[in-house]
Amino acid sequence: MIAGRFCAMLRADRGADVIKMTVRNAVRFVVIALASATAMAQPARTYPVKPIRIVVPYAPGGPMDFIGQTLAARMGPALGQNMFIDNRTGAGGAIGTDAVAKAAPDGYTLLHSSNSHTTLASLIRNLPYDPVKDFVPVSLLMRSVGYVLAVHPSVPARSVKELVALAKAHPGELNYGSGGIGNTMHFAAEQFSMAAGTKLAHVPYKGVGQAIIDLVGGRIELCFLSARSALALVRAGKLRALGISARERWSELPDVPTIDEAGVKGFVSAAWYGFWFPAATPNEYVLRINTEAAKAMEDPATRRKLTDEGLVPVASSPQAFASAIAEEIEMNRKLVARIGLQPQ
Repeated sequence: MIAGRFCAMLRADRGADVIKMTVRNAVRFVVIALASATAMAQPARTYPVKPIRIVVPYAPGGPMDFIGQTLAARMGPALGQNMFIDNRTGAGGAIGTDAVAKAAPDGYTLLHSSNSHTTLASLIRNLPYDPVKDFVPVSLLMRSVGYVLAVHPSVPARSVKELVALAKAHPGELNYGSGGIGNTMHFAAEQFSMAAGTKLAHVPYKGVGQAIIDLVGGRIELCFLSARSALALVRAGKLRALGISARERWSELPDVPTIDEAGVKGFVSAAWYGFWFPAATPNEYVLRINTEAAKAMEDPATRRKLTDEGLVPVASSPQAFASAIAEEIEMNRKLVARIGLQPQ
């Protein structure tokens, strides 16, 4: 009987232990579940937790370097982390761009590039990355105020219409310079030539600086120059500005008409600059950088610094930027085919 009572007590004790263990396990499960949920939600709240590298695929000192440094100085404090520029030069921008394509999609490597991102696919035969599939567009940041169509003062044309008439009268005899084959200056001039129905001769240089030197020296007749590069030379009388390739006139050269209003209808061309992440970067990181970039564009001091350099802040959504990229890649492919450029 005693043995029977002991066994009953033992069973009761074991039952109580089982209940206690079940309660403890349930509490432990809830704690683990809450911790896991917190951990999963943590990146969206705390990102970034370390410095963000901004890869510029061109040499220091250019417009992208300036834009990158300006935005890093404004966005870094808002993000609570340093943003630093990493210049990865070579192959017309392909080396630095490829480095970003192959970087970890963890939100800590940004590509800062220009519309050259959409031209390289048409110019380099075995590009080591896909400009669409290997990247997540973050934001179109800004565009230039357009290119100034500048001629040497010896050219007997004082308007776009007169230049077009001159080019038609002497097909292939007017030389224009660019910073190299596939350079944005090159594409702008070819777009102009097609829109105007003229034939111009391309003289590619190893850099924009040499093209400007030869234009000022009268060794070539015309160039499509960045507005800021042309401004001082036009004001000094060393070059003559016939038109600007934007949709509206530039306040610094208010008497220079847009090329569209000067007679070449529909012609618009401008450099633009943007941010990309490697493909598969979490959307919350994309949106965070997009939001801070838009805020930077709204900051009066930042806007003034950019506009002083002939730039127009135009922060966009990732979706709008992706659509614009796809359209421009297709346009550039058609342009390259029409002017007979062979991918290298």
